[in-house]
Amino acid sequence: MTERKPTSTPSRPGVVSDDQRTFASDAPALSALVNERPPRPKIENLPRKVAIEFGEPGTSDMKVILMGKQGFYVKLSVHKNVLMENSSFFADKLSEEQSSLSCLEIEDCEDIEIYVETVGLMYCKETKQRLIKQSVSRVLRILKVAELFGFNSCMQSCLEYLEAVPWVGEEEEEKVVSSVLQLQVEGIGVTPVLKRVSSEVSNCPKDTLFHIMELVLKSSEERGRREMKSIVLKLLRENSSVPSYAGSADICNETIYSSCRSCLDSLLSMFRQAAEPGFTDKPMENKEPVLKQIALEADNLSWLLEILADRQAADEFAVMWASQQELATLHTKLPVVSRHHVSCITARLFVGIGRGELLPSKDTRQLLLQTWLQPLINDYSWLQHGCRSFDRKVVEEGIGRTILTLPLEDQQSILLAWLGSFLKAGDNCPNLQRAFEVWWRRTFVRPYVEPQGNVMQSDSPMTS
Repeated sequence: MTERKPTSTPSRPGVVSDDQRTFASDAPALSALVNERPPRPKIENLPRKVAIEFGEPGTSDMKVILMGKQGFYVKLSVHKNVLMENSSFFADKLSEEQSSLSCLEIEDCEDIEIYVETVGLMYCKETKQRLIKQSVSRVLRILKVAELFGFNSCMQSCLEYLEAVPWVGEEEEEKVVSSVLQLQVEGIGVTPVLKRVSSEVSNCPKDTLFHIMELVLKSSEERGRREMKSIVLKLLRENSSVPSYAGSADICNETIYSSCRSCLDSLLSMFRQAAEPGFTDKPMENKEPVLKQIALEADNLSWLLEILADRQAADEFAVMWASQQELATLHTKLPVVSRHHVSCITARLFVGIGRGELLPSKDTRQLLLQTWLQPLINDYSWLQHGCRSFDRKVVEEGIGRTILTLPLEDQQSILLAWLGSFLKAGDNCPNLQRAFEVWWRRTFVRPYVEPQGNVMQSDSPMTS
């Protein structure tokens, strides 16, 4: 075995060199030892019994047999006084009437490994220190067995561990909370653990949500504000999908609309300042704060509208926006670079109506088009080239569908006015040809009007 022989590496699997053949023929016993692996033991041949001794060797005065599944069991050599001091279960079993009991069997041990570990913890002075390197899932298993044994000090150490250690992921958090809530032992404080997921202070959800909204809406740091808007939108979307959240939906919507009104008032105030005579002649350091605030408030309103549309609660926003005649009038007095953010809100409303995300009344739809369609057309060229998130096809489809929800005569007046703008501006104007075609067919090709005689007959009483 100590003699070194030169070996060559096979060029490919399954090919044996001449040197290897010679070596194999000279040492057949060694070849068999290398090439033949011993067969794996079958499950039925594995040992069914394990013996473990706790404490000083040879000093145990009792056996505890843990019966597991498939006939597997563990024999523990333990000390009565240790078990009785730490476990109410063993204290009851080893009462004075049964003090002579030298062997105790515990059947149906589902997690026999944890049973052994929990008994071992009865011999430790600092149970919490022994849990430090354990995983949360393992500590939860120990907690379950400790409850069965009535091992209160171990349960308390497990709870202290769970209160301090981070819970990774929602699944682990749910397991911890579920396990802790199932504890039925008096005198074991579960409140410190549950404080992580529940509060004793009765904060109104409306006040908390309003505070979060205010922090996000008033942030002056663009990147942080953008990221938090995305996170809050996602979390509110998740809340809406939970059935138990339905009762809080109205409170949430009230808070969002309160923020909408605040942003709208601020936007109108900024527009008034920017539309004052001589504003354009002011130094840039005087104009810049106003223009930045216009962009900020318009972005805030777009975000709030997105939340409301996602919650199917944006109808009132459409009413608010359609009634902003003063803002629409001031819109024409500002340069397009400053005002185009407002047209993004209008475009989003048309898209929402076209998709059925909000269902405002006919009067609101009519007023919305009357108030804001022309300002949107005026900004259309800038929106296409200066706004990354602007999707021309989606917006044009939304505008066209909104127009086609109106009575036929209103469709005609709006589309004829659009036709005049489109023939002058071309690509710098929304392309509403599809809506125009639908209106044309409704008017000239297949008008849905019954002959006047039929109408009169249906209105008059039948005669014999």
